[in-house]
Amino acid sequence: MSSFTVDEIYQWLEEVKDPEIPVLSLVDLGVITSIAIAGETVKIEMTPTFVGCPALDLMQREVTETLRAKGIHEVAITVSFRQPWSSDKISEKGKLALKKFGLAPPPSAEIFQDIDLLAHVACPRCNGTNTELRNTFGPTLCRSIHYCHTCKEAFEQFKPIH
Repeated sequence: MSSFTVDEIYQWLEEVKDPEIPVLSLVDLGVITSIAIAGETVKIEMTPTFVGCPALDLMQREVTETLRAKGIHEVAITVSFRQPWSSDKISEKGKLALKKFGLAPPPSAEIFQDIDLLAHVACPRCNGTNTELRNTFGPTLCRSIHYCHTCKEAFEQFKPIH
Protein backbone atom coordinates (compact mmCIF):
# COMPACT_ATOMS: atom_id res chain seq x y z
CA MET A 1 0.00 0.00 0.00
CA SER A 2 1.30 3.43 -0.92
CA SER A 3 2.14 5.97 1.75
CA PHE A 4 1.08 8.97 -0.34
CA THR A 5 -2.16 10.32 -1.75
CA VAL A 6 -3.20 11.82 -5.07
CA ASP A 7 -3.71 15.18 -3.32
CA GLU A 8 -0.14 15.06 -1.97
CA ILE A 9 1.19 14.30 -5.43
CA TYR A 10 -0.67 17.26 -6.92
CA GLN A 11 0.78 19.42 -4.14
CA TRP A 12 4.31 18.14 -4.81
CA LEU A 13 3.93 18.76 -8.54
CA GLU A 14 3.22 22.44 -7.78
CA GLU A 15 7.03 22.59 -7.49
CA VAL A 16 7.46 21.69 -11.17
CA LYS A 17 7.38 24.93 -13.12
CA ASP A 18 6.74 25.51 -16.80
CA PRO A 19 10.18 25.94 -18.42
CA GLU A 20 9.03 28.99 -20.41
CA ILE A 21 7.01 30.66 -17.63
CA PRO A 22 8.77 29.77 -14.36
CA VAL A 23 6.08 31.33 -12.14
CA LEU A 24 3.49 28.83 -13.39
CA SER A 25 3.40 25.22 -12.20
CA LEU A 26 2.47 22.42 -14.56
CA VAL A 27 -0.53 21.82 -12.30
CA ASP A 28 -1.76 25.44 -12.62
CA LEU A 29 -1.06 25.37 -16.35
CA GLY A 30 -3.37 22.37 -16.62
CA VAL A 31 -0.74 20.16 -18.26
CA ILE A 32 -1.06 17.49 -15.54
CA THR A 33 -4.42 16.04 -16.58
CA SER A 34 -4.65 13.04 -14.24
CA ILE A 35 -2.85 11.22 -11.44
CA ALA A 36 -3.51 7.66 -10.34
CA ILE A 37 -1.82 5.40 -7.85
CA ALA A 38 -1.44 1.69 -8.64
CA GLY A 39 0.38 0.03 -5.76
CA GLU A 40 3.71 1.83 -5.48
CA THR A 41 3.51 3.25 -9.02
CA VAL A 42 2.28 6.76 -9.70
CA LYS A 43 0.70 7.14 -13.11
CA ILE A 44 0.71 10.66 -14.49
CA GLU A 45 -1.11 11.78 -17.62
CA MET A 46 0.16 14.96 -19.25
CA THR A 47 -1.31 16.95 -22.11
CA PRO A 48 1.15 19.54 -23.41
CA THR A 49 -0.05 22.91 -24.63
CA PHE A 50 1.10 22.14 -28.18
CA VAL A 51 1.70 18.85 -30.00
CA GLY A 52 5.28 19.80 -30.83
CA CYS A 53 6.06 21.26 -27.39
CA PRO A 54 9.87 21.44 -27.23
CA ALA A 55 9.86 21.35 -23.42
CA LEU A 56 7.94 18.07 -23.09
CA ASP A 57 10.99 15.88 -22.33
CA LEU A 58 12.23 18.39 -19.75
CA MET A 59 8.80 18.56 -18.07
CA GLN A 60 8.57 14.75 -17.88
CA ARG A 61 12.06 14.53 -16.42
CA GLU A 62 11.31 17.20 -13.79
CA VAL A 63 8.03 15.50 -12.80
CA THR A 64 9.88 12.21 -12.35
CA GLU A 65 12.77 13.79 -10.41
CA THR A 66 10.39 15.72 -8.13
CA LEU A 67 8.42 12.60 -7.26
CA ARG A 68 11.55 10.51 -6.74
CA ALA A 69 12.83 13.17 -4.33
CA LYS A 70 9.60 12.61 -2.35
CA GLY A 71 10.27 8.86 -2.18
CA ILE A 72 8.22 7.70 -5.15
CA HIS A 73 10.45 5.46 -7.25
CA GLU A 74 7.96 4.12 -9.77
CA VAL A 75 6.65 6.89 -12.02
CA ALA A 76 4.88 6.19 -15.30
CA ILE A 77 4.12 9.23 -17.46
CA THR A 78 1.78 9.07 -20.42
CA VAL A 79 1.54 11.95 -22.88
CA SER A 80 -2.02 12.10 -24.10
CA PHE A 81 -3.83 14.16 -26.68
CA ARG A 82 -7.13 12.36 -26.08
CA GLN A 83 -8.55 15.67 -24.89
CA PRO A 84 -6.53 18.55 -26.36
CA TRP A 85 -5.13 21.09 -23.94
CA SER A 86 -7.11 24.31 -23.69
CA SER A 87 -6.16 27.62 -22.10
CA ASP A 88 -9.31 27.17 -20.00
CA LYS A 89 -7.35 24.53 -18.07
CA ILE A 90 -5.20 27.27 -16.53
CA SER A 91 -6.27 27.68 -12.90
CA GLU A 92 -7.29 31.05 -11.44
CA LYS A 93 -4.06 30.94 -9.41
CA GLY A 94 -2.20 30.36 -12.66
CA LYS A 95 -3.92 33.30 -14.38
CA LEU A 96 -2.89 35.57 -11.49
CA ALA A 97 0.68 34.26 -11.76
CA LEU A 98 0.69 35.04 -15.49
CA LYS A 99 -0.47 38.59 -14.83
CA LYS A 100 2.13 39.14 -12.09
CA PHE A 101 4.77 37.80 -14.50
CA GLY A 102 3.69 40.46 -17.03
CA LEU A 103 1.66 38.23 -19.37
CA ALA A 104 -1.98 38.99 -20.04
CA PRO A 105 -3.96 35.84 -19.18
CA PRO A 106 -6.08 34.34 -21.96
CA PRO A 107 -9.81 35.07 -21.95
CA SER A 108 -12.19 32.28 -21.00
CA ALA A 109 -13.84 30.28 -23.78
CA GLU A 110 -17.16 31.48 -22.36
CA ILE A 111 -16.39 35.09 -23.28
CA PHE A 112 -14.08 34.51 -26.24
CA GLN A 113 -16.47 35.14 -29.11
CA ASP A 114 -14.78 37.88 -31.04
CA ILE A 115 -11.30 38.40 -32.51
CA ASP A 116 -11.52 41.95 -31.12
CA LEU A 117 -10.92 40.45 -27.66
CA LEU A 118 -7.47 39.39 -28.81
CA ALA A 119 -6.65 42.82 -30.16
CA HIS A 120 -7.70 44.79 -27.07
CA VAL A 121 -6.69 42.75 -24.05
CA ALA A 122 -6.16 44.41 -20.68
CA CYS A 123 -2.56 45.39 -20.04
CA PRO A 124 -1.08 43.30 -17.19
CA ARG A 125 0.88 46.34 -15.97
CA CYS A 126 -1.72 49.14 -15.81
CA ASN A 127 -4.98 47.28 -16.58
CA GLY A 128 -5.61 49.71 -19.44
CA THR A 129 -7.62 48.45 -22.40
CA ASN A 130 -6.33 50.93 -24.96
CA THR A 131 -4.14 48.18 -26.39
CA GLU A 132 -3.46 46.70 -29.76
CA LEU A 133 -2.25 43.39 -31.09
CA ARG A 134 1.15 43.95 -32.67
CA ASN A 135 2.10 40.39 -33.59
CA THR A 136 0.18 37.13 -33.26
CA PHE A 137 3.51 35.32 -32.91
CA GLY A 138 5.46 35.99 -29.74
CA PRO A 139 8.63 34.34 -28.47
CA THR A 140 6.78 31.03 -28.21
CA LEU A 141 3.78 29.55 -30.02
CA CYS A 142 1.50 30.18 -27.06
CA ARG A 143 2.10 33.95 -26.81
CA SER A 144 1.29 37.05 -28.84
CA ILE A 145 2.74 40.57 -28.59
CA HIS A 146 0.62 43.62 -27.72
CA TYR A 147 1.18 47.32 -27.07
CA CYS A 148 -0.51 49.45 -24.42
CA HIS A 149 -1.16 53.06 -25.43
CA THR A 150 -1.91 54.01 -21.81
CA CYS A 151 1.41 53.03 -20.18
CA LYS A 152 3.36 52.92 -23.46
CA GLU A 153 4.65 49.41 -22.78
CA ALA A 154 4.75 46.30 -24.92
CA PHE A 155 3.50 43.10 -23.30
CA GLU A 156 2.72 39.52 -24.16
CA GLN A 157 -0.55 37.64 -23.91
CA PHE A 158 -0.90 33.94 -23.33
CA LYS A 159 -3.06 33.00 -26.31
CA PRO A 160 -6.48 31.50 -25.81
CA ILE A 161 -6.54 27.96 -27.17
CA HIS A 162 -9.86 26.18 -27.22
